[in-house]
Amino acid sequence: MTIPHALAAALSQMPALAELFRLFLSGKHLNRMAEPALWAELEQHEASYVGLFAALGFELRLDARGFAWFHSSDANSNIGKISRQLALLFMVIFDAQANAGKALQRFTDWLIDSAWLAEVYKQQQDLLDAEGLNPDALVELLGRACNLGFAVAEPAGWRLLPAVCRYLDHFESLALTAKTDGYEESTPAAEDWTADAPDDEENT
Repeated sequence: MTIPHALAAALSQMPALAELFRLFLSGKHLNRMAEPALWAELEQHEASYVGLFAALGFELRLDARGFAWFHSSDANSNIGKISRQLALLFMVIFDAQANAGKALQRFTDWLIDSAWLAEVYKQQQDLLDAEGLNPDALVELLGRACNLGFAVAEPAGWRLLPAVCRYLDHFESLALTAKTDGYEESTPAAEDWTADAPDDEENT
């Protein structure tokens, strides 16, 4: 089989290639929960997609908990700001739910509505105001989270998607480090939590 024919045969096994490439290139995460058909296609031909994207200069990462993304260690001021704000948003959401006795690993079950988000703002007003995040900005930021595959909008509010595990993993790692180092507080300071937050891109 010639190289062109071999390439055509390989590509024929990846019918969602164009759609997946556009999705990942935009900075969005693919979630099994939100897009099961695309996830099944990616999972079925994982090695082929990973190899092809690597040849194009992109690092595709899949997490067994049900999400995938183009990983990048590059950063710019715009991406850094978005990632920092998302990290802060998720941190205050996790903190409020932990205080309410909710299991953080079940965050995909939570329904977040505007009224509850306003209560979270009151609890963390000084911290959020320092980042310029008022209640309206938090709602807008959740819309941005939807664009990036971290949340999905519903008629009554929003639900977080499995990709938020990237932030939760980081949050728990920082909390464990603080505990190991002997700090009394279990919640890391905002600047610590956001400094090494996962790399995310804005869908512009």
